[in-house]
Amino acid sequence: MNLEEYFARTGYKGSLEKQDLETLTDIFQHHIRAVPFENLSIHCGEKITLELEHVYNKIVQRKRGGWCMENNQLLGWVLKCLGYDASFLGAYVFNPHQNTYATIMTHLLVKVVIDGKAYIVDGGFGVSYQMWQPMELVSGKDQPQAPGIFRFMEKNAIWYLEKMRRKQYIPNQNFSNSDLLEKKECRKVYMFSLEPRTVEDFCFQCTYLQTSPDSLFTKKSICTLQTTDGFRALIGWTLTETTYNYKENMDLVEFVTLEDDEVEKTLKEKFNVTLDRKLVPINVKGFYTI
Repeated sequence: MNLEEYFARTGYKGSLEKQDLETLTDIFQHHIRAVPFENLSIHCGEKITLELEHVYNKIVQRKRGGWCMENNQLLGWVLKCLGYDASFLGAYVFNPHQNTYATIMTHLLVKVVIDGKAYIVDGGFGVSYQMWQPMELVSGKDQPQAPGIFRFMEKNAIWYLEKMRRKQYIPNQNFSNSDLLEKKECRKVYMFSLEPRTVEDFCFQCTYLQTSPDSLFTKKSICTLQTTDGFRALIGWTLTETTYNYKENMDLVEFVTLEDDEVEKTLKEKFNVTLDRKLVPINVKGFYTI
C-alpha cells in the first residue's frame, strides 16, 4: 500500500505537501472521477470486506470501485497519510419512499479540519447526490456546486444534509416516469452526529447490506461514476448519462436499456471496470434515485 500507486489510480499529479482546502478538493475530485461508487461484488459472487488492505487491493490494484465504507475509508487513509486532520463519522440515509431516515447507521463519511474549520468529505454516495467539493460544516448555508445546491441543517447536535436539484430534460420520454428519477426538487440525503466512528462500527452493516433481502444493495446492481460535466450510472440494465447545466437551470438526463451482452462491455468502456466473475444484473423497483 503506497500513495504513489493510489495517485496513479486517480490521476492526481498535484501537490502532496500542502494540507489546504484547494489541495483537498483536487485530490477529492480526482477520486470521484476515477473510482466508481458500485456494489457489483454482491451480484457477481464476491464478498465485500472492510479490511483496508483488501479495499486498497480492490480499488487501487484491481481498478474497481466500492460503496461508502470502501471509498471513504480509502480516502480517509490517504488524507491521514498526507497529514490532514481526518476522522470518520456515521450517517443514517434518508428513504424517500418511507419518508424517514434509516434506523441503521449505514453510511461512512470523512470529516476533515483545516485551519480550525470542519469540512465533510464524502466520496461514497454516487449519482446526483455525490458532492463534488468538500462541504463546510456550517448550518443553514447554501453551498452551490455543479451537481446542485447542497445545505447542512443542524438541530439538537444532529446534522442533516439536503440537496436542491435543477429541472431535468429527458429526451427519451419512455423514461419520464422512471422510478430511478428523483421527483422532488429538494431532497433529504442523510443525517449524522459528530461522534467519531471507526471502521469496526460498520462491520455488521457491511454484512447486512450485502445479504439482507431488505437491503437496497441486494435489490439493485449499481455502478456510478462522476464525470467532468455530470455523472453516469448503470443500474441493472439501465444506463443513465446526466449532464449538469445542459441549459440554464436544467440537467440533461439520457437513458438507454442495455441487452445482457452489452452490460460488461459498457462497464469497461464507460466506467473502466473489468470484473473477475460473471455479473448478474438486477433492478428491483425501489428507493434508489438519480
